[in-house]
Amino acid sequence: MRLDKFVCKSSELTRLEAIQKINDGEVNVNGDLETNEAIQVHENNTVTLNGKTLKARAFRYILLHKPVGTICSNVDEVYPSVLNYLKVDNPSELHIVGRLDADTTGLVLMTDDGNWSFNITRPINKCRKVYRVGLSKVIAGNVASKFKNGLKLQGEPSLTLPAELEIINPKEVLLTLTEGKFHQVKRMFAAIGNRVVSLHREKIGKVQLDVDLGQWRYLTDAEVRSFKKISHD
Repeated sequence: MRLDKFVCKSSELTRLEAIQKINDGEVNVNGDLETNEAIQVHENNTVTLNGKTLKARAFRYILLHKPVGTICSNVDEVYPSVLNYLKVDNPSELHIVGRLDADTTGLVLMTDDGNWSFNITRPINKCRKVYRVGLSKVIAGNVASKFKNGLKLQGEPSLTLPAELEIINPKEVLLTLTEGKFHQVKRMFAAIGNRVVSLHREKIGKVQLDVDLGQWRYLTDAEVRSFKKISHD
């Protein structure tokens, strides 16, 4: 990770305070003075601040049941941030892995481990995400093949990747995607002449949403490890 982030994760300094300490020559990496806050440091590096060896806090992996009317952002904007639901230290160090719109509910993952989240969002890994979709019109019985073959979205040069569609009832379906284009679920149903009226994410990879609305928990070690193998599933 970047040196300034490492210093933050190893102390109570803010990002700006950490950068200032580095620029002022108070930080050494492997015994050498380092004034560039952007250099990468690793677990086997020895980083000191004013002679004191720093040790980064353990990474955190969190699952949250996002309510409607909240945003996947680290700060409040028109709507409040989902981080307001967490009771953890240094919540600003966390970032959201795969955002949901303000009017969408369901499973959100948060972490301060950038490599882990990159493995989930990296397109080549095709991490599966399951959505429960409420529709304005009755869904035709033959549309599953259209989703499987790929749909042409407005403004996109190529078809969507194959998606799995399971009809629950005439106006409710489960949709499984392996990509994450902008507003993709809503645009896919618009492409077949329907409109999404409710959207809820139930699952990411092998992790199932299992807490009440607005509640959160830490992922288990097995759940954390499962995302390191998604490219082989």
